[in-house]
Amino acid sequence: MIEFRNVHKAFDSLKVLRGVDLTVEEGETLALLGPSGTGKSVLLKHAIGLLLPDDGDVIVDGISVANASEAELRQLRRRLGYVFQNAALFDSLTVAENLYLAQTGDSGDRTQANCRAEAAELLERVNMDASVLDKYPSELSGGMRKRVGVARAIASKPAYLLWDEPTTGLDPVNADNIDELILELGRGLGVTSIVVTHDLDTAFEVGDRIALLFEGRIRACGTPAEMLESTDPVVMRFVRRTRLQPSLA
Repeated sequence: MIEFRNVHKAFDSLKVLRGVDLTVEEGETLALLGPSGTGKSVLLKHAIGLLLPDDGDVIVDGISVANASEAELRQLRRRLGYVFQNAALFDSLTVAENLYLAQTGDSGDRTQANCRAEAAELLERVNMDASVLDKYPSELSGGMRKRVGVARAIASKPAYLLWDEPTTGLDPVNADNIDELILELGRGLGVTSIVVTHDLDTAFEVGDRIALLFEGRIRACGTPAEMLESTDPVVMRFVRRTRLQPSLA
């Protein structure tokens, strides 16, 4: 379980998070919506300790991220996979080498052939061919780099996955492929996920619940059906209910 407890974060005079309270239950996929610049990615980075709150706390598996020791944080991060918005691959490493870094197991009992075969399987899950294993990130399109980033995030078989705009920049076929992967990991394997997205189709497809971050706080949170039925004018305007569900028009 991930709990955000009254999380505040400012950058100089800019107050981004103004007291976020949100709980993501074990095995749940929560889609996080909100206007650009409202702090969705900032909130996500607090869950893995890339950012620390100015006030409040984030609790993951009962561990306070804000107060965790370096050893506790390292152990926690082994259970967390992070899909960065820009993929964040190591440019000097091939695709295979980027994936090797995230694969689990003791290096002493795994051959390179084993790792390569597993890397090829990871790429297959994100609709990519093993022929790219020896390519460098600079040789890939932006969408391909994004999918390698997803493959790397799932390589360690994490209990938690944090997705930062996983379908941005992907064509509809590959966006659907990532949506299906999120569903498979959540409903099939019990992975707990937070999916930051601007894509309403993704949010309503994968989210067990949807939260709307607005002006630094959680404005609303509920099931997709509850969000569609909301009478909050901000929620109604943001989810564009008549477009998503024409029968309501």
